[in-house]
Amino acid sequence: MLEKKEHQYEQAVLVGLITQNQSEDKLIEYMDELEFLAFTAGATVAKRFTQRLTQPDSKTFVGKGKMEEIRDYAKEHNIGTVIFDDELSPSQLKNLEREMEVKILDRTNLILDIFAQRAQTSYARTQVELAQYQYLLPRLTRMWTHLERQKGGIGMRGPGETEIETDRRIIRDRITLLKDKLKVIDKQMGTQRNNRGKMVRVALVGYTNVGKSTLMNALSKSDVFAENKLFATLDTTVRKVVIGNLPFLLTDTVGFIRKLPTQLVESFKSTLDEVREADLLIHVVDISHESFEDHINSVNEILQEIDAHQKPMIMVFNKIDDFSYEKKDEDDLTPGSNKNISLEEWKRTWMAKSKFPTVFISALTKENFPEMKKMIYDEVHRIHISRFPYNDLLFEYFEDEEEN
Repeated sequence: MLEKKEHQYEQAVLVGLITQNQSEDKLIEYMDELEFLAFTAGATVAKRFTQRLTQPDSKTFVGKGKMEEIRDYAKEHNIGTVIFDDELSPSQLKNLEREMEVKILDRTNLILDIFAQRAQTSYARTQVELAQYQYLLPRLTRMWTHLERQKGGIGMRGPGETEIETDRRIIRDRITLLKDKLKVIDKQMGTQRNNRGKMVRVALVGYTNVGKSTLMNALSKSDVFAENKLFATLDTTVRKVVIGNLPFLLTDTVGFIRKLPTQLVESFKSTLDEVREADLLIHVVDISHESFEDHINSVNEILQEIDAHQKPMIMVFNKIDDFSYEKKDEDDLTPGSNKNISLEEWKRTWMAKSKFPTVFISALTKENFPEMKKMIYDEVHRIHISRFPYNDLLFEYFEDEEEN
């Protein structure tokens, strides 16, 4: 298994492109997110480099002049890591490493590294390791060092097999082993889900770092790890929650992100099964983030990928305690943006016409919690009586006396 490493803060620079498919404003937003990812992984960003191209250069991603500029800056300021905002092809990665002579990472590699740091249980670490090997396999170069000693024995090695071919075979064998291991664990987890009795299952979903774990702690009165960093939660946590007289199971899941590596979607399928098999989704959104609408779209796309987009849902707009906006002067004729919309104005926009129940809360201060809990109760109650009509557990809803 790949070792989990503690990261010392190191100096890095970021690189991104303005293309026909990605505007300058969108790039700035992605670069802000990439810087947060770098900080989460254990790096401080010294500078950002951007370039306007029709499409990425097939050999080096950026143009030759820009590559030389980045290389010279890295040498002059003793920068050891260059991070690219998009996934690099194996040939691009090889060419950049040869030309720059520094560590080259792309967005996918960075996310995988964060997952490797964050994974706590054997199951999560197995999932991350599988994703890492799937990413590494096509990117092996002759600079690659042996993963382990070359296998011996008759018939174990072809005539004239090179070091790189041996490494590829070792990785393929490891991938097969990890997939078999995950199948066994998936079967066990499926059995666990089937044994949870006659209770409605509710899953918290949303973009990474929107406050799902904080909300989980507040609702279940538990102590799930929560931190203001990306991907603080990797391991699925299930807790029994009771609102009024109605018990249900609440699941905290891994957060989503734009440009989520396909390797992670594949290896975390069983974790996403918790979402796929839930009866109700609570979509948590960070209303204080200026790009929260893009975050909603990204989450909806992933829900559609895993065939969970048609489930009943409650939209919970979190972090209203951190929300702020810039009020425009009446004589200001410049075009407005999301930064100029107040919370009350947001509530009157598309959110008022949403087909899903919508509530605005603060998981930290518990503002508007009674309204949210009543909303969750009503949805869970509706599902419960349709799913288990002969269960005599339920009766008239009563208010929680304890809201703290």
